[in-house]
Amino acid sequence: MGICIIFWVPTFAGTTENAMAKLISTNPAKNFEPVGSVNISTSRDLKQKIEAANKAKLIWKQLGVKKRTQMLRPIYHEFIKRKKEIALLTAKEIGTPVQNVLQDLNWDQDYFKWFLDNGEKYLTDEITYRDKNQTHKIVYEPIGVAAVIVPWNFPWGNFLWGVIPNLIAGNTVVFKHSEECPLTGRLIEQIVETAKLPYGVFSEIYGDGKTGERLIDQDIDLIWFTGSSRVGKFLYCKAGEKYIKAILEMGGSNPAIVFEDADVHEIVDKLYAKRFGNCGQTCDALKRLLVHKSLFKQIVGKLKKMAESRIVGDPEDPKTQMGPLVSKRQLDLLESQVEDAIKKGAKIITGGNRPKNLKGAYYLPTILARVKKNMRVWKEEVFGPVLVVVPFDSEKEAIELANDTSYGLGAQIHTQNKERAARLAGKIDAGTIDINSANHWLACTPFGGYKDSGMGREHGAVGFRELCQIKVIASD
Repeated sequence: MGICIIFWVPTFAGTTENAMAKLISTNPAKNFEPVGSVNISTSRDLKQKIEAANKAKLIWKQLGVKKRTQMLRPIYHEFIKRKKEIALLTAKEIGTPVQNVLQDLNWDQDYFKWFLDNGEKYLTDEITYRDKNQTHKIVYEPIGVAAVIVPWNFPWGNFLWGVIPNLIAGNTVVFKHSEECPLTGRLIEQIVETAKLPYGVFSEIYGDGKTGERLIDQDIDLIWFTGSSRVGKFLYCKAGEKYIKAILEMGGSNPAIVFEDADVHEIVDKLYAKRFGNCGQTCDALKRLLVHKSLFKQIVGKLKKMAESRIVGDPEDPKTQMGPLVSKRQLDLLESQVEDAIKKGAKIITGGNRPKNLKGAYYLPTILARVKKNMRVWKEEVFGPVLVVVPFDSEKEAIELANDTSYGLGAQIHTQNKERAARLAGKIDAGTIDINSANHWLACTPFGGYKDSGMGREHGAVGFRELCQIKVIASD
C-alpha cells in the first residue's frame, strides 16, 4: 500500500518550530476548502516522545507477546465501532468514495485480526536443534524504538500495517502520518489511546516531510517507511549513517501481461479495478498493461467503455465510483506526465483531462496508447487514473517490456498455459506475481518489492520477524 508523495512540500501555515503553527487539512473534492487543522509537532514535542519511547521499550519488551497482544485488542474493537466515522473523514480528507473506504476498512479489519491472532505463533521461541547435551533456540526480540512514517492513500490501513505488527513484536513506536490527512492521524491517535498502553509505547507527531526528517535524526533503532522511492532512498542513506535497520515499501509501476489465450471476459473487470481503484493512487496498482496484439483492440475497447461509464464525483455521495486525487500537486504532476506523453506522440483513447463540471483535484479515467519508452508515463510511477496500454508480439518481448522499469513491486500474468505462466513468473523482477484470478493480498503472505520498490517485507511470519532481533541461545 505505498505511494508517490512529495515528501518535502509543506501544506501548513507558519513554521515547524512554532508551537501554534497549524497543519491545515483541505477537501480535494470541494475545491480544497479547509476541513480542519492540527498543531504541528515542535522539536520539543518530538524529543519528549522519543525519550518516552526509549524509556518504555524495556517495559514493553518484558511484557511478552501474549500480554502485548491482549493490551492491543481494545484498539481493534474501538476501530470496528468507529468505522463509519473513519470512512467519512477519509472521504473528506483524501477524496476516496465513502463506500470504497468502508470496503477497505473491512479488509483492514481482517488484517488487524490476523496480526493479533498470529503474532504469538510466529514470535515464540523456536527450537532449532536438540540432543542429549544441548539445546539451540531462536529468540525473536524487539529491536527497540521504531519510527513509522506512512502515506495518505489508505490512511487507516497504512497505520495498521506499520504500527500494529511493530507493537506486537515489542517495539515502541513514534508514528507520523502524511500531512495530507492530519485529522485522520489525530483520530487514529484517539482510538489508540482507548487501549491505555504504557506511557511512551505509542505516540504520534504531526507535520510535513521536514518533521519526518527530524524524527529520523532522533535516537531510534528502526525505520519503517511506506512512500515514494525518492524519499525511501533518502531514508535508507539516513539509516546507513545511523547503522540501523530500514524496512521500505516504496513506489511501483506494475505490468500486467495478457496473452492471446486469456479469457477477456473473465479478466477485464480485474484489469480495470487494478488500475483505477482508489483513483489510481495505489503503489501496487496495474500501471502498464501489455496485451498480445491479437487481443489489443478488444481489450482496449472494453476498458474504454468501462472508463466512460463510471461516475466521477463527490466521494461523500454513495453513487460515486471515483473521487478526486488527493491534492492539487498530485493533479498537477499527473497532468504534466500526460502532457509529456501527448507531445511525444501518445494517443488518448479516452479521458485525458479534468471533468468540466467538478471543482477540485478531479481527473477523468484515462487510457493512453502509442506509448514509447522515452515518455514519462512509461519511465515514472504514474499515481492517478491513467492506464498505459502497449501491444506485444512474443513472450520474449513481453518479458522485456515488463522488466523495463526501475520498479519491481508486483506483476500480473494472464494465460491459460500454466507452463508459460510459471516460466514468466520466474523471469519477472517483482516481489509478487498474480497469475490469472489469483490475488496475493492476504495477511499471511509477505509483501514487498525488488529494485526501487523497496527492501524488506511486511505481513506474514516474514513480516513479523523483520521487526525483530534474532538471537540464538545454546544451552546445555
